[in-house]
Amino acid sequence: MYANSNAQTAYSNVSTPIRTPRGTEYEAFSRVTAKLNEAKETGPVALATATYENRKLWRLLAIDLASDNNKLPIGLRASLLSLANFTDKHSRLVLKGEAPVDVLIDINTSIMRGLRGEGGLK
Repeated sequence: MYANSNAQTAYSNVSTPIRTPRGTEYEAFSRVTAKLNEAKETGPVALATATYENRKLWRLLAIDLASDNNKLPIGLRASLLSLANFTDKHSRLVLKGEAPVDVLIDINTSIMRGLRGEGGLK
């Protein structure tokens, strides 16, 4: 009886939502963007770490965009790949202290709006 009760409880209280690929991408951009925002106030070590994580995210995105299995329209893929390239170059300038991190934050925020369907990048 006790085992039966445990089994029913285990399956009846499942309330964790299943994340879509789009939701996963949004969460990744949200996390790294929050770190970039925090790093503006924290200092150079935090900024370097956050910028590295942002570059890593964009590189992973670029790899996915370049894949034949990616289902996004070719034009959108090309635009996002160009943006990934820009992000990489701008990140180097941020790390040298020659450019503001706000540009990276703005780009990520725009991507997040697009992932939410709010008319981000087109």
